Amino acid sequence: MLNISKHSISKKVRSKKYSSLIMVEQKKAPPALKRILKWSLFLTFAILLLPWTQNIRSYGNVTTLKPNQKPQSLNSVIAGQIKRWYVQEGDFVRKGDTILQISEVKSDYFDERLLERTEDQLKFKKESIGAYNDKIKTQEERLAILNNQRDLKISQSRVKLQQAELKVQNNQIAFEAAKVQYQTAKDRLERMDSLYLAGLKSLTDLESRKIKVQEAASYETAAKNKLLNSESELISLQLEISNVDAYYQSEINKVRSDRLSTISTRLDSETNVSKLENQYSNYVYRQGLYFILAPTDGYITKTNASGIGETIKEGEEILSLMPKSYDLAVEIYIDPIDLPLVKKGEHVRLQFDGWPAIVFSGWPNASQGTYGGIIYGIDQFISKNGKYRILIQQDPKDHPWPDALRFGGGTSSMILLNDVPIWYELWRKINGFPPNYYTGKDTQEAEAKAKQKMH
Repeated sequence: MLNISKHSISKKVRSKKYSSLIMVEQKKAPPALKRILKWSLFLTFAILLLPWTQNIRSYGNVTTLKPNQKPQSLNSVIAGQIKRWYVQEGDFVRKGDTILQISEVKSDYFDERLLERTEDQLKFKKESIGAYNDKIKTQEERLAILNNQRDLKISQSRVKLQQAELKVQNNQIAFEAAKVQYQTAKDRLERMDSLYLAGLKSLTDLESRKIKVQEAASYETAAKNKLLNSESELISLQLEISNVDAYYQSEINKVRSDRLSTISTRLDSETNVSKLENQYSNYVYRQGLYFILAPTDGYITKTNASGIGETIKEGEEILSLMPKSYDLAVEIYIDPIDLPLVKKGEHVRLQFDGWPAIVFSGWPNASQGTYGGIIYGIDQFISKNGKYRILIQQDPKDHPWPDALRFGGGTSSMILLNDVPIWYELWRKINGFPPNYYTGKDTQEAEAKAKQKMH
């Protein structure tokens, strides 16, 4: 009985009638139990004061950071039919080793002498270009000859023209002289006629003067006729020069037109040669694609096409190849609520599938069988599974990761956050609060320096 009331009734109760009550009142706790309870309470209080490392648990896979070290798919650039396999799954191949041979399935490339015939066409086209070059050279020589002949003919005609001009000048002077002579003869006839009328001269002298006048008139007419003839000859020579120039210019234009046509045909032939060279190179390159080679040293992991005679399409995946050497990394996924707590350079403890480990979540340093890592990258967009991907690389200051790790193996990780007492972590878990916002040492120092600069 508790005896809480001020009015005790213990005296009124006959406890001797109740044997059980007598046993309870008389029984006392042993000293050992008291010591156990006391030390248990002390240990519980001490444990609650111990430090606890907050962390974010996540799962992921072993991967690599370099794209050229990830599993690679070998595709066929051209459509073909499987002719022969040189490897099998699990084989190790070196870069350049032949993996598969395929045969042609397109009718455009069935000709076994396709390269030889294309090379012959290319040879003939090149020879035709040489013939066109010779023709162009001949036409250029013809142009030079015509230009030379034109210059000579025009020079010769100009010399004759100069002579004709001088002849016109000479005839013009002679005509002027004949005119003066004729006028003089007429004046003398008039004076002779006056003297004859005066009886001073005889009729014979008068008739002689008339004959002189007629001769002077004849000379004047002859001189004028010569002048007109020389002028006509001058005009003929000028017309001849123009005709010579026009004739040779016509011939030159004709040769130039033929030359331009030849050049155009040669350019067409050069275009065809270029196309044939490109076509020939494509044929040679295509024949090289009949043998599918290993792009790097690695292991054949899985073949998607198998049977001899099986047809594969352009770009179709034939097999997958795992590179021999690759730098290990880990990719994990965290919830968006934990993303603000994660930063590049933070430390992570990793447990790999297949390697035994003893893990203490709150005391990572006391864990055995775990490996150190550093956050290398954080995706800037959410993944399809609704989480953010985190890339982790090996911590160079920690012991190295196992050599037997393989690409795609599973991992369990702990992203280490702040150190707090155990009682605080229990209180946080009970209330459902997130871990404390954690900033690394480098971030804290940067923030402190920024504050000092502001002050």
